[in-house]
Amino acid sequence: MSGPSKPNLQPVTGRDDLVAWLESGCRPAEDWRLGTEHEKFCYRLSDKAPLPYADTGGGPGIRDMLKGLEAYGWAPVTEGENVIAMTRPDGSSISLEPGGQLELSGAPLRTVHETCTEVTTHRRQVREVAESLGVGLIGLGFAPTWTRDHMHWMPKGRYAIMKAHMPRVGTLGLDMMLRTCTVQVNMDFASESDMVKKFRVASALQPVATALWANSPFTEGRPNGYRSYRAHIWTDTDYQRSGFPEFAFEDGFGFERYVDYLLDVPMYFVMRDGKFVDLAGRSFRDFMEGKLPELPGETPTMGDWADHASTAFPDVRMKKYMEMRGADGGPWSRLCALPAFWAGLLYDTQSLDAAWDLVKDWTAEERAALHAAVPRTALRTPFRDGTVQDLALEALRICRDGLGRRSILSADGADESGFLEPLQRIAESGKTPADELLDAYEKQWNGSLEPLWAAYAY
Repeated sequence: MSGPSKPNLQPVTGRDDLVAWLESGCRPAEDWRLGTEHEKFCYRLSDKAPLPYADTGGGPGIRDMLKGLEAYGWAPVTEGENVIAMTRPDGSSISLEPGGQLELSGAPLRTVHETCTEVTTHRRQVREVAESLGVGLIGLGFAPTWTRDHMHWMPKGRYAIMKAHMPRVGTLGLDMMLRTCTVQVNMDFASESDMVKKFRVASALQPVATALWANSPFTEGRPNGYRSYRAHIWTDTDYQRSGFPEFAFEDGFGFERYVDYLLDVPMYFVMRDGKFVDLAGRSFRDFMEGKLPELPGETPTMGDWADHASTAFPDVRMKKYMEMRGADGGPWSRLCALPAFWAGLLYDTQSLDAAWDLVKDWTAEERAALHAAVPRTALRTPFRDGTVQDLALEALRICRDGLGRRSILSADGADESGFLEPLQRIAESGKTPADELLDAYEKQWNGSLEPLWAAYAY
């Protein structure tokens, strides 16, 4: 959501071009990479208030955070006169979500070890800048105390369009934009059949990831009844572009079917001459026929299609790679765990087969029930003769075996499975991070969230 793709002015001549765009993401296993993204909230240490883009009173703002990162080799990206992102030549970027959440979109890297080094380096850099400004950073799935009115909108054209459109299609879309944080990992595929298998496994197991990373039990200073309120928010954000991709389990699913799904998702915008054109609710099919009243006679480019693909929000999203979108944001250890979890399941043939065996006989009703219940009950959610805790333990067993077979070692000889340790403790105990927060709130913090800021400092 944080930014459009790089311009591609190649004209779209028909549906086959759109299918070929997805298919062009296929690459051999030796070229598979991991791209990890995570977001965190920034706030003033003096009063725990969220940062504006720029504070007219002279206090710190998000713009100051971005400018401070130039000292570490990051180059600014502007929209109009505003710095809205930072980039590096390796393909990584730092960008702003609508409410000022600071996002690292990592470079495509071969190993989890490299990814964790990247996250650790980023953490050090942003902490150093933040400390110099009197700013704090916190990793949670949902802002624990702030109301919508507390939040500041970032000066990005696409966000203004989405802000106006969200209330038309759901009740919680503005909360998604302003008050949530996530961690995601982007994964590659070798062929259409490989993509289909990975997409189905990842979609079925996304509620398991939601449970393991559940970390958003507070809203405006009080328990909200959920373990992952962030995941619940997505159930009432925009029914036309978010939710569980059940169509992936239908016969014939592949690149063409996903293109048809994207064509059914209403548009948000296109960019022309450096400015966003509001097309919220319009049909990309009509655009292909030159029928949009805002752009009479004009047809889309492949860059327009890439931007449109980025505005669909299913639990697993496909572009030229697949995005795992089910986890709440959190502290450093669980940021490194997410690429380990999905690499162990999807990047080893035996593990992918075992994961498919685990989920292949689940019914549409069972998948829907998991998706609906896990945000509230997480690992305690019933499933068949057990619970999601049982599914998590089995998924982690498969994952650990897969990482062992990958046998990618760090400088001190450790394989990637060590990054699963925080998840193993969660799964064995049956207590999610949200459960631990709720216990602390009730038993240690005397109903106050003031200690949370230190406990989850980034």
